[in-house]
Amino acid sequence: MASADRQDLNQYAQWLLDSSAQLVGLTAASMFLWDDKMKPTVNVSFAAGERSQKKLLTAESELFQSLRLEKNLMSAFMSFGGKNPYHLFTIPLRHGDKLFGALIGIQEGKLRSDIDGSFLETLTSILSLSLAADQSGLGTTSSKASIEKARLSAITDTAVTVNHEVNNPLTAILGNVQLLLAKQENLNPDTISKLKVVEASALKIKDVTQKLLKLTHSRTVEYTEGAKMLDLSEEGDN
Repeated sequence: MASADRQDLNQYAQWLLDSSAQLVGLTAASMFLWDDKMKPTVNVSFAAGERSQKKLLTAESELFQSLRLEKNLMSAFMSFGGKNPYHLFTIPLRHGDKLFGALIGIQEGKLRSDIDGSFLETLTSILSLSLAADQSGLGTTSSKASIEKARLSAITDTAVTVNHEVNNPLTAILGNVQLLLAKQENLNPDTISKLKVVEASALKIKDVTQKLLKLTHSRTVEYTEGAKMLDLSEEGDN
């Protein structure tokens, strides 16, 4: 969205990389965007420490870069043992048949289950879509409908992933809470009250995921200074 709105792509890419790397628990990450000849046009990086940054630079310069050029490497995920085990991945940034760049990252210690899950795929899909919108000229004032269509497509992709990843555990939470509430005679009032809070919160999450799927707009509202969030209000859905 930022790219389509003609915001500074380097600044947007850096913010996205920093936020995502910290969210997933990466110790270092780099994002490369390149032209048709694979010449970098944007290169941003994040590192929690100098050691992780060196590992990342070495991986890109000595491994991934040559494999991309010589062997047409698209994606890879590797784990290294030893005294300080770590996990290294690279995922392409692409939109359709167009390859825009790559995201690489390092996670140290015990592997988190979400590192190689749908989160990274969703992140790269949205980023690629944003860049595709920028390079296709969707940011011009004569293409507002195209911008809106691209935004909604990105939101829909995200919403489908969120529903898939969230609704399964959410169904288990709701089912167990409601089973417990069905046997209230065996529970004290304080426990019943807390279970109802959990039930209400779970239903709220379910409602939000459903609203995401049904969005017909991409309007945003200010969340905090410098950050916005999608408008999921009843007015926004109409």
